[in-house]
Amino acid sequence: MPSQARDWSSASIGDWLALVLAPGIGPRTFERLMEGFGSPSAVLAVDDERLERMGLRPETIAALRRPDQARIEGILTWAEHPDAHLITRADPRYPPLLTQIADPPPLLYARGDVALLSEPQIAIVGTRHPTPGGAEITGTFARRLAGQGLIVTSGLAVGIDGTAHAAALETGHSIAVLGTGPDLVYPAVHRDLARRLVGRGVIVSELPPGQGPLASSFPRRNRLISGLSLGVLVTEAAIKSGSLITARLALEQGREVFAVPGSIRNPLSRGCHALIREGAKLVEEPEEILAELAPQLRALLVEPQAEPARAAEAPAAILPPEQARLLEAIGHDPVNLDELTERTGLAVEQISSMLLLMELEGHVSSLPGGRYARAPTVALTRQPRG
Repeated sequence: MPSQARDWSSASIGDWLALVLAPGIGPRTFERLMEGFGSPSAVLAVDDERLERMGLRPETIAALRRPDQARIEGILTWAEHPDAHLITRADPRYPPLLTQIADPPPLLYARGDVALLSEPQIAIVGTRHPTPGGAEITGTFARRLAGQGLIVTSGLAVGIDGTAHAAALETGHSIAVLGTGPDLVYPAVHRDLARRLVGRGVIVSELPPGQGPLASSFPRRNRLISGLSLGVLVTEAAIKSGSLITARLALEQGREVFAVPGSIRNPLSRGCHALIREGAKLVEEPEEILAELAPQLRALLVEPQAEPARAAEAPAAILPPEQARLLEAIGHDPVNLDELTERTGLAVEQISSMLLLMELEGHVSSLPGGRYARAPTVALTRQPRG
């Protein structure tokens, strides 16, 4: 059967729900049906014989003929809450990176600031039982990466996931990908964390409201954690763990994979060491991740032409206060780190971190000999979120 042109705009949200809630309609079957018929509405209108030829089972066809209206109405009622969102593949808010994976969800259920789903993200994952050192390293990476503008994405599990979310919220934003419906928090110990994520981030799931935790749901969730992100960082993990599954999914999806090395006597370092042997990038500082992702981050920045008379003032106007102060300290001649430390009173590590981000955003240029200078000024439309 030739592929049909997709016309998703004509399908109501009720048609989307009737299709994706039918048993046997997963992401790959959905994609096949879209190739065959073009839209959810067209699938619901086609005769049984053609659906059978597409490989649908009798119980699936029966469910499409008699959608569970009570369940659909319940989901639509849930979506009326101010912070709740239904995001179909036809919705412009659907995260672009997720469309690139082999089996993107037809529909996402989210709570919070869904615009963050399309922002640059770094996934941080690891063991549910971290050592004190592993938890400290995770918190450091999450705080510094979130503070530099990356959204920290993880799975809301206890251990590394929860530590990464909580630390990221101290300096920026975070996204939790759930293995349950968006109205349930699992594990329950993270109810307060989930509330804070809704307020300063997003919780998102491909599972509908009311869906409780099932063992089969969490591997599916892992592909979304990596699929949403530019890269995945594993800070501490055993050889056989869900974190390594997430990392390997990331490799299959063409994402970067980073791992923090540890003691050879720590069994929770073995997963990271295995990933490094398989080609993951060894990292010891958050700035190494920013440097590695620099080409992708540059491509995500929008750089419209500034008005000539105001171009020189534009970067300072949109920079965070400390970066604006650093740009002022650079002046108009190349300077090195020692000079900047003396002029600002800031630590070398803090200056280096800010310079890296400012270089990515086109405000400064690095020169031979470890010197820095103001770059040709370009006004960037992307501004820090409050």
